[in-house]
Amino acid sequence: MAIHKGGKRSSASSSSPCAHIRTAYHNCFNRWYSEKFLKGQWDKEECVSEWQKYQDCLSQHLEDKKLSGFLEGKADADSSNQAGPGIPDAGASD
Repeated sequence: MAIHKGGKRSSASSSSPCAHIRTAYHNCFNRWYSEKFLKGQWDKEECVSEWQKYQDCLSQHLEDKKLSGFLEGKADADSSNQAGPGIPDAGASD
């Protein structure tokens, strides 16, 4: 997660159906980061509701575009190859 400074964003990001929710989350995160985290005071529950709303919006948008299955398939492929590329599984034999 990055801290966003003021400035113009591209028209593609502002046309996203989740742009207003993303902005609310980024504002919350940036406020938490600068006002609490950097001062050693932080609460794990800060901005959780904003993050959940953003995730829900993205999930719905992906379902509407029929892309959620693609991401689920990618996650399954990643979890089945936990050893990583080029690293043999413990059960593999030469």
